[in-house]
Amino acid sequence: MLGNLNKEQLEGILEAIPVEITFVDENDLISFWNKREIRIFKRPISLIGKTVQDYHSKRSVGKVNQLLSDFRIGKRDAVESCTNREGREIDVGYFPARDRAGRYPGTLEAAQDITGINKKD
Repeated sequence: MLGNLNKEQLEGILEAIPVEITFVDENDLISFWNKREIRIFKRPISLIGKTVQDYHSKRSVGKVNQLLSDFRIGKRDAVESCTNREGREIDVGYFPARDRAGRYPGTLEAAQDITGINKKD
């Protein structure tokens, strides 16, 4: 890693980026999210420390588990899709984090409202 950021600087960067991120650790626990006040996918603060499976419907837990398993073993490097939410076009991506030794410390979810991004004035 280049540079030397303190905690306040890192927090400022994470809030300033135009992407909503959530981090799920290697034990499937929801560990962090930014954009607490203006989230696309609103979540109660009580989810921090709970499993990502607790957040998803029973219908989608199998897909979530498969995705996390694929990330752990290196079978996939990303899963991206677009969805429509309340009339807005949302780009959502899931990415396995890797440390310098290639170990898996968790998964990053990134979501961005891309409604109108390619529209010309």
